[in-house]
Amino acid sequence: MTLAKHFRYFSLLGTLSFAAVLAGCSTAPLTPSAPPASDWVNRCTDWDKWDKAGPPYQIYGNSYYVGTCGISAILITGADGHILIDGATAAGAEVIAANIRTLGFSLQDVKLLLQSHEHFDHVAGLAQLQQLSGAKLLASPVAAPVLSSGVVNAADPQAGMHEPFPAARVDGLVTAGQQVTLGKLSLLPVATPGHTPGALSWQWTSCEAQQCKVLVYADSLSPVSSDSYRFSQHLSYLQAYRAGLDKLAALECQILLTPHPSASDMRTRLQSSTGLTDANGCVLYSQAVKQRLQKRLTEETVKEGRSER
Repeated sequence: MTLAKHFRYFSLLGTLSFAAVLAGCSTAPLTPSAPPASDWVNRCTDWDKWDKAGPPYQIYGNSYYVGTCGISAILITGADGHILIDGATAAGAEVIAANIRTLGFSLQDVKLLLQSHEHFDHVAGLAQLQQLSGAKLLASPVAAPVLSSGVVNAADPQAGMHEPFPAARVDGLVTAGQQVTLGKLSLLPVATPGHTPGALSWQWTSCEAQQCKVLVYADSLSPVSSDSYRFSQHLSYLQAYRAGLDKLAALECQILLTPHPSASDMRTRLQSSTGLTDANGCVLYSQAVKQRLQKRLTEETVKEGRSER
């Protein structure tokens, strides 16, 4: 089955039709075995180095962690091809490629590349992974120019803080709320701006032994910025930021994943009796970010008051 059966391209950066041809999820992983999650726990530490190599592991069903110790990348496998979310740094791309091969999958079977937020530590490796796999890269309308140029959007709270990264070929646009499908794989993109203007979170279902769970790859969403940026001075952006957090909290979410593993305590959770499963994960994550955002807004008010004296 070819990719053309699932996607209709109106133009190189045109809107894609994401109507599900075959809705549902793959009911079993397509590799006989994967390194246990304990290998990743033993190799990696909390808030580890971004480019440090760590072993891959099976998250649940056909979903796998293939990122580095410090930066996540998620592989979702299917009979008609695989989907990879995020590509880490330029150096981290090699780790991701090696991890995919370790699991027994071919890079050429990766048909779609997706993004969380458009900063170099999560997307700089996409260009190399695209070259290795030949996969189509899909991006949000705001993130697309960043990925195709390697230059951060001027409206990004962190504009001016990052060097340019390798540009990738963007093959189509993602519309928030419209499913991205590949064969029986189906992922829902959720617009969650805040950390960056074009950030996306992703929700999908993976099944194992006839039991299915809903996974959410929630974007970083932390209110980090340059010294001169004030969230309180960008009210429409702040409103969209809060709306995204509300949408995230409302999602069905049994397994929470994040672009920085430690942002959702991945290592600690993997060592618990319930593993990564927590039906309240997205709610708690959203609440924690809201508290950080409110703290940031309070700090901005204090700084503005001092500057007026």
